[in-house]
Amino acid sequence: MKEAVLIAGVGKRFGEVQVLQEVTLSVGEGELFGFIGADGAGKTTLFRILATLLLPDEGRSEVLGLDVVRSYRDIRKRIGYMPGKFSLYPDLSVEENLRFFASVFGTTVEKNYELIRDIYSQLEPFKTRRAGKLSGGMKQKLALSCALVHRPEVLFLDEPTTGVDAVSRKEFWQMLGRLREQGMTILVSTPYMDEAVLCDRIAFMQEGRMLALDTPTGITTLFRKPLFAIRARETWRLLCALRASSHAASVYAFGSALHYTDNRPAVRADELLVALQADGFTEVSVSVIQPGIEDTFIALMEEKQGSDHV
Repeated sequence: MKEAVLIAGVGKRFGEVQVLQEVTLSVGEGELFGFIGADGAGKTTLFRILATLLLPDEGRSEVLGLDVVRSYRDIRKRIGYMPGKFSLYPDLSVEENLRFFASVFGTTVEKNYELIRDIYSQLEPFKTRRAGKLSGGMKQKLALSCALVHRPEVLFLDEPTTGVDAVSRKEFWQMLGRLREQGMTILVSTPYMDEAVLCDRIAFMQEGRMLALDTPTGITTLFRKPLFAIRARETWRLLCALRASSHAASVYAFGSALHYTDNRPAVRADELLVALQADGFTEVSVSVIQPGIEDTFIALMEEKQGSDHV
C-alpha cells in the first residue's frame, strides 16, 4: 500500500512542555486511521503539524510525498482539515460559508457537489441560516462539507464528534465510511473508544507518545492478563472490596460490571466467586471475558506510568 502520510520521529515542545515525543508511523492511501487518546495526548498538535499549521521541532513528516515544511503550499491545496473547535464564520449563512471555502480553493460547490451531497443535503433546508445558529451536529456537518468542497486527497478530522449527540455521532461516522469507500484517506482523532473500532488501524497516544499501533482487533492482543467481569447487587461495596484486595491488579467500572485483573497468574473465576461469597456478597457472578479496546488502553497507560516511575 502506497503511503499517504509519513511521520518519522516527530517531536514538538511548547516552552518546557514536551508535547510530542518521537512519534513515528505511516498511513496508507485509502485508509481510515484513528488516533485515540485523552485531552493532552498530543493529537491536535500532531494534526496541526500534518496540516502545515505548526512546525515540528524534531523529525520529519510527509503528506502525499511532500514535506510539510518545504512544500506546505502544495499540501494545503490537496488536503482537507477540520479542527476540533468550530472555526467557520458564524455570521455567514450555511450556503455562504460553503461557497466561500469553495472559492478559496478555486472551485465551486456545483463542481464537487456529488462528493458532499449526502452530507450537505441535510443542511440545504437551513442554507440561509447563520452558521452560528446551527446545532452542534449541524455545525459539524457544515464544517465537514467545507473541508470536502475542493475534493481533497487526504482528510484530517480533529475530534470531529466531541460534544455532539449520539445520533449525530453515528451519522457522522457513516459519512466517513462512505468517503473511505470512495478511496479517500482519512485521519481522525477521538477520545471515544467506541469510535476506534470503526477505523482500519488505530494508534493509542498518551502524553505525546505512541503507546501502540495496530488494527482494532489486533491491539487488544496486547492485554496480557486474564480479564474478569464481576457483578453483584452491592456494586459500590464490591468495587471498594476488590480495590482493597492485595491480589487486585486493576479494577474499573464498565456499565453494570466491574472489569478485574488479578496479580495471581492462574486464578480462576470460580475461586474469585467463592472468595467473594465468603466476604458476604450475594447475587454475585464472575466470568472470564475478552478485553476490549478501552481495557487495553487503560492497561497500556498504567504500564507506561509504571515504567516512568521505575
